[in-house]
Amino acid sequence: MALPRMKPESTALLVVDVQERLMPTIADAARMQANCALLARAAGVLGMPVICTEQYVKGLGHTVPAVREALPATAHVIEKTRFSALVDGVRAALRTHRTPNVLVCGVEAHVCVLQTVLDLVGAGWTVFHATDAISAGQPDQVAPAFRRMERAGALPSGTLGAMYELVSDAADPRFRDILALAKQVAKES
Repeated sequence: MALPRMKPESTALLVVDVQERLMPTIADAARMQANCALLARAAGVLGMPVICTEQYVKGLGHTVPAVREALPATAHVIEKTRFSALVDGVRAALRTHRTPNVLVCGVEAHVCVLQTVLDLVGAGWTVFHATDAISAGQPDQVAPAFRRMERAGALPSGTLGAMYELVSDAADPRFRDILALAKQVAKES
């Protein structure tokens, strides 16, 4: 039996609702934002599709600058009002790129991220969730959301683990760029 693995050619990054007016309420927001930005930069280096959603922009603002600036120029930014990010625009982008795997990060763990993961798994995608790039305003809601995602079939990963799995080989010419990103995280920690 083949184990699910993340590879750049078969994985899309989905950044869920890392928005300006939400951040003051989010636990460990700086770390979560930094890890979302790191995943976006890594996806850009690896040529992966990137989709970023924004929940009710009128009320919550746009994606925070740190993450928005890390998105590759080819990223799809899709506004939504549903809690689940598996809206028509996201579904269409995933189908266009033909990626059977989705790596999910963002906020809030127990609302938009959870409902997105459940819908993605239910629709047949293999879903990975970057546990250190997901948070919530109520920290006690994160662990139950992760348990629910995992029981539904989603696979947990850390940001750095996902990056190294995606590049997979130190001989890959993109490895140096991924390593440079990883070293930035080590300096910030």
